[in-house]
Amino acid sequence: MTAPAEPTDGIVYASARGRWVLFATVLGSAIAFIDATVVTIALPTIAEDLDATTADLQWTINAYALTLAAFLLLGGSLGDRFGRRKVFLVGVVWFAVASLLCAVAPTIGALNAARALQGVGGALLTPGSLAILQSTFSGPDRGRAIGAWSGLGGIAGAVAPFLGGWIVQVTTWRWIFGINLPLAAVVVAVTMRHVPESADASAAKTLDIAGTVLGALGLGGLTYGFTAWTERGTPDALVVGALAFGVAAMVAFLIVESRAAAPLLPPALFRWRPFAGTNAATLLIYAAIAGVFFFLVVTLQVVAGYSPLAAGLAPLPVTVLMLLLSPRAGALSTIMGPKIPMTVGPLVCAVGAVMLSGIGPGEPYLTHVLPGILVFGLGLSATVAPLTTTALAAAPDHLAGVASGVNNAVARVAGLLAIAVLPLAAGVGSSLTDPTTLEPAHRVAMLVCAGLLAAGGVVALLTVPSSADAVRPVDVV
Repeated sequence: MTAPAEPTDGIVYASARGRWVLFATVLGSAIAFIDATVVTIALPTIAEDLDATTADLQWTINAYALTLAAFLLLGGSLGDRFGRRKVFLVGVVWFAVASLLCAVAPTIGALNAARALQGVGGALLTPGSLAILQSTFSGPDRGRAIGAWSGLGGIAGAVAPFLGGWIVQVTTWRWIFGINLPLAAVVVAVTMRHVPESADASAAKTLDIAGTVLGALGLGGLTYGFTAWTERGTPDALVVGALAFGVAAMVAFLIVESRAAAPLLPPALFRWRPFAGTNAATLLIYAAIAGVFFFLVVTLQVVAGYSPLAAGLAPLPVTVLMLLLSPRAGALSTIMGPKIPMTVGPLVCAVGAVMLSGIGPGEPYLTHVLPGILVFGLGLSATVAPLTTTALAAAPDHLAGVASGVNNAVARVAGLLAIAVLPLAAGVGSSLTDPTTLEPAHRVAMLVCAGLLAAGGVVALLTVPSSADAVRPVDVV
């Protein structure tokens, strides 16, 4: 991804066409986001219906996250080169077809294979949605469009748990995928009629295929190795071989990126300490976030006896707090600098994770779950906006798109590895749906997540400058 192109046909944000462009991009990205969220709520039901093991359920999440993380940067590059609207449309249609395959999957293996295909579609449409707004609008209109895209995306995040819990409770888990088909049809129709095509004439003429393949193989090897370790209970030859393969592929990926003419992951960016530190903090913090929400919604159902709808609604205050407080936190960080919020925010989140570690059978929401949720949400609200802003500001202007893609990919990889490793670290083994095993494992998982959050705060303290001006890069290509 490169710097956004100038708008091609002067579309105004307040115009009817401008609103249609915003509608298409918001709904398109929301489909991918909602599906990634609601599937976690359905895991206990999927396990019962398809006789799935813990490793199977991990792959239901990770098959999607793996291909999404592996091909996200490539998806942005394809849009820049071949047309953002075109690649966005391909991604939406791809995602819809894969969703249909998920909805009719007869076995857990078929479901997880279809989830991997969904991730590829998500990798094509997700970067395209924001890139379309960047290339369609200019000046103040661009800021208004991106702000509206973020706010409406947050509302979609608030609706997702309710929608997913309700679907699973009153119908079947299969409809959490089936509902994507009519939504995707609307996105395609609106995009074809109202969204202009755009591309970047200065985009690299060659694609980093070698880097993409090696990155996917490395992430796949590591994910498979840790997931198999959880299922087998011991690091046997298969586990060691998969992990060794994953490490070797990731090393090869770094070597290729250091020599590629147009690398997906420009090594020069990481020579600037604020950029490297911000992304290291992102890796730790987003791994913890993924782990907290994964274990929370499953534990509330399996251990505490909540319905799928109640479990899905349980984290809703986090989304509400972020909608209300994140803009203020972002504005405050520009005044006081990003170091303090990026240090204090994760530490507050860590306190919330510790408070959520004690969930047991029949625990009432108001006294045993909500307090931890509120503390976690306050910490997250203080963290996310400054972190995202710093990740972009720590790159030269002409690499802002690349920096955004890298930070997004780091967050996705963090979640992927967390879901692969945490069940192993927590000792849940193959008993994710057994309340006797899951209760102590949940406690361990939350404490591990608290440690990751605290580590993320420390990394920010040591690497992120105190002032917003000092974040700007010096002598970085």
